[in-house]
Amino acid sequence: MRDAPAIARALFWTIPLCLTQECRVRTCIIFNPTAKGEKARRFHRHLAEVGAQCALRETAAVEDARRLASEAVREGFEQVVAAGGDGTLNEVLNGIADVPGGLEQVRLGLLPLGTVNVFAREMGIPARFEQAWQTLKTGHDTRIDLPMFEYRRGGAVTRRYFAQLAGAGLDARAIERVEWQLKRRVGPLAYVVAGLKALAEPPARITVSDGQQTVSGALVLLGNGRRYGGEFKLFPKADLRDGLVDVCVFPRANWWTLLRVSPSLLLRRRLPRNAAQSFQTASLQLSSNGPTPLEVDGEAVGHLPAELGVKRCALRIVVP
Repeated sequence: MRDAPAIARALFWTIPLCLTQECRVRTCIIFNPTAKGEKARRFHRHLAEVGAQCALRETAAVEDARRLASEAVREGFEQVVAAGGDGTLNEVLNGIADVPGGLEQVRLGLLPLGTVNVFAREMGIPARFEQAWQTLKTGHDTRIDLPMFEYRRGGAVTRRYFAQLAGAGLDARAIERVEWQLKRRVGPLAYVVAGLKALAEPPARITVSDGQQTVSGALVLLGNGRRYGGEFKLFPKADLRDGLVDVCVFPRANWWTLLRVSPSLLLRRRLPRNAAQSFQTASLQLSSNGPTPLEVDGEAVGHLPAELGVKRCALRIVVP
């Protein structure tokens, strides 16, 4: 027992260290090792620091982040972090929700490394890695609503949650047509190119009903938060904690619509008045008269028909 004093001294210094935020909260970070751009390069430069304090899980294919997030919940991690863009965020939050009790057990953290990072902007999470990392270590929890769609995919009913936004019609068609190699080179401009291609295709007619009113149009956008595509505040009345989703139904989605809304979007970051029919709802049914894609948080996930619901204040997020 001659080493007892040394052991006691080691415990004396270790116990206070383990009372820090980093040791108190078991954290798993899920990231794409092939991510490009300056934000990703900064993240990779700090991998040694991050890896010393957290578990790191690398994705290798689409939906990997969802699977890894579910595994992290089952392994007892209390904080699961999406290191990537809005698509990675969406996969991670769905992985957390896939586990019974996961939404109560785990809080979601963000290291915004993507092209646009709409949800991180909405929540005020810093774009710089160092500041975002500090938020994970010293930030606090907040709860927000968690909207979801139920739709059929591969013959089975599928549930998909989203944090920030969703859409059916033109924007989802554009996302389906994004060339990912072009996105790596030019960033958000790749979505503009894809959108122009989608505009040239004949749109289906989409019908939405909340049980009290029925509206139809060529493009439907839904917001949990205010922002769409970055700083565009398409849903100015949106509240992340009111149990409602904001809905915008555009009668048409063509070149004339684009010309009409562009000046207001570029100058004021808002839609012009009467460009779309807007309302708020806690539930919604969407159908169409032709094949119509559906997107959530900027990721194409399936096709209409679909049914929308909201779990009020069900998602725990780490914010500054």
